[in-house]
Amino acid sequence: MVSARFRRSFPRIALYAAILSAVLAGACTAQTPPSLPAPASVLFWSQAQREKGFPAMEAQFPTHVVRHGDKVRTLAQGEPLRFQIKLSDSTMPSLADYMTAHKTAGLFVLQHGVIRTEAYGLGFGGEGRWTSFSVAKSFTSTLVGAAVRDGYIRSVDAPITDYLPELKGSGYDGVSIRQVLTMTSGVRWNEDYTDPHSDVAQMFVVPPDPGVDRTLSYMRRLPRAYPPGTHWDYKTGETNLIGVLVARATHMSLADYLSEKIWVPFGMERDAVWMVDERGQEQGGCCISVTVRDYARMGLFMLQGARANGAPVLPDGWLASATHQQAATPDPTVGYGFQWWTHPDGSYDARGIFGQMIYVDPARDAVVVIVSAWPHATDKAESVARAGLISSILAGLDHEAH
Repeated sequence: MVSARFRRSFPRIALYAAILSAVLAGACTAQTPPSLPAPASVLFWSQAQREKGFPAMEAQFPTHVVRHGDKVRTLAQGEPLRFQIKLSDSTMPSLADYMTAHKTAGLFVLQHGVIRTEAYGLGFGGEGRWTSFSVAKSFTSTLVGAAVRDGYIRSVDAPITDYLPELKGSGYDGVSIRQVLTMTSGVRWNEDYTDPHSDVAQMFVVPPDPGVDRTLSYMRRLPRAYPPGTHWDYKTGETNLIGVLVARATHMSLADYLSEKIWVPFGMERDAVWMVDERGQEQGGCCISVTVRDYARMGLFMLQGARANGAPVLPDGWLASATHQQAATPDPTVGYGFQWWTHPDGSYDARGIFGQMIYVDPARDAVVVIVSAWPHATDKAESVARAGLISSILAGLDHEAH
């Protein structure tokens, strides 16, 4: 079951190539370390470049800073979790062996708000940030909820054209914000990474209309393929749309709004950085870099009801909607909420290519964070191994409970 759920990341590959190529084209002021020659895309980096580059994206691409505050939420050290890593074809002698074999830079297990496991590899450490790729989608969708509670967005059932009028007269006429959040707009989208004429390849190549945000310019050209709300298709362009929506509605950058709503009040330990395009707009679907402990705090924020300083950040009912299936995917073992991947047992996760994940398990009151530099953007064998690692961790927690 678990290996199938991770296959959904595969179509995203072309998006990152396009985004990062576009960023490179406009990043004349960004400095690339001498040890990392500027690649055409992160997808073509060598293993050594991935291991050096993933914890240092801000040294290569322009970013906005997500500021942390003075008050840090302490994560107490708990009893070390004992678990044996059983994979589908073997048993790993140790966690260190697993991390070496599967290019894992960080593993963090939090249960009941205390640290049960914290381990690092690939020369990475707890003070550093690691890039997230599509894990950022779940951050962006959470900011939509915050904007609803703050009154910037009146309802996710409002037409998206009410907030992004540039989309009027396009395939987005009659499409609600909710349908964009769940990728059920019905607007045609081709995310085939093998097709150089696919939307995901063309979105950052086709020149935008003068004076129009690049995302809006491209998305409004797309025709409708299905009635709104009737068909799910993975569309990273729509995550970028909701990023533009939040920035437009709040009159703030995504980085500043994330800082205001979560990073400062929840007590994140370090600044995060969020990659921006040539116009200074964060891409809602990609590339926020965060410490492993702060990724875990984000999971804890969700586990604790999305509250900060004792006050709710999201509207009533948002958390349940976001983290439970709102749309069926072609894989019957995994659903889609509000930019979170959902599972029948009530767990949910945020995930990104090259092996990034925040896995949240409300039943066990646990968060598992994994950051990696897999040799390939998506890899069936690596996905199966990661699923085995998570299952082994959960088995260890269950053994303690009995």
